[in-house]
Amino acid sequence: MTAAHRLLHRWRGVGVALFGRTAIGATLLGTMALAALLAPALAALLGHDADLPDLFNRFAAPSTAHPLGTDDLGRDMLLRLLYGARVSLTVGVAVAVAATGLGTALGLLAAWRGGWVDALLMRLADGLLSLPALPLLVVLAAVDPAKLGFPRGEASTDILRITLLLTLFGWVGVARLSRAAALSEMAKDYVAAARVSGASETRLMWRHILPNISGPIVVAATLAVAGAILSESTLSFLGLGIAPPAASWGNMLSNAQELVFSAPLGAVWPGLAILLTVAGCSLLADGLRRRG
Repeated sequence: MTAAHRLLHRWRGVGVALFGRTAIGATLLGTMALAALLAPALAALLGHDADLPDLFNRFAAPSTAHPLGTDDLGRDMLLRLLYGARVSLTVGVAVAVAATGLGTALGLLAAWRGGWVDALLMRLADGLLSLPALPLLVVLAAVDPAKLGFPRGEASTDILRITLLLTLFGWVGVARLSRAAALSEMAKDYVAAARVSGASETRLMWRHILPNISGPIVVAATLAVAGAILSESTLSFLGLGIAPPAASWGNMLSNAQELVFSAPLGAVWPGLAILLTVAGCSLLADGLRRRG
C-alpha cells in the first residue's frame, strides 16, 4: 500500500468515526424527543394519568399495563419518565436558544464596538464567571415565585422561572466565545475587502462574520442543552425546580432516594434518562466540533 493509499484509508476511518459519533448522539436525542412528543398518545393507549396516584397499585412490577412498573404512589413509571422528558428537554432547548442568542449578540456587540462597551460587557461576564453558579442558583430558585409575579403551582411557571435563572448564567461562555471568534474573523482580508467595497458595519457583522463563526456557537449551544438539563435536574432534586405532581427527572430522583434499596428502579430509570440525554448532547457536540 502506498503512502497516498494509507493516508486516504486513515482519513476515511476518521470520517466514519466522526459520522458515527454524530449519528449516535443525534439518534439518542431524536429518540428521546420523539418519545416525549408521543407521551400523551401513549397515556391514552395505556389508559393512565401520569399524575394520578393509585395507592392500591404501588410498586407494581413491569407488565403490559405498566411497562416499567409503578412508583411509590402507584403512578405509571414510563409515562412519568416521558412527561419528565418533555419538561427536561423543553428547559434544555429553551435555555440553549436563549443563552446562545443573548451571548452571541453581546459577544458580537463587544467585538464590533470595542472600547468601553467591550470592557463593560467582558467585565460583567468575568463577574458572573467568578460567582459560584450552583449555590447562587439554589438561593435564587428558593425565592417564592409569587413575590416575583409568577403564579404558584403551575408547571409552566416553574419551567419559565428555571429557564430565566439558567439563562442568566448561561450566556457568559457563548459571549466570550463569539467575541473571540469575531475578533479573529475581523482581522482577515475578506473583512477589509468588504469594508472597501462599502459594506456597512452592521451588514458586515451579521451577514459575513456571524455565518463564519456559527460552527463553534452551534457546538456551544448543543453542550448548553446538556448543562441546562443537568442544572434543572439538580434543582428539581433539591425541591427547588419543577414542583410535584408534575413529572421531572430531578423530582423523580428525589422521590426515589428514600426507596433506593427497596425499589431501586425508581432511581434507575430517571438517572438512565439523564445519562443518555447528556451523553447524546456530548457526542453530537463532539462530532460537530471535529467535523467543523
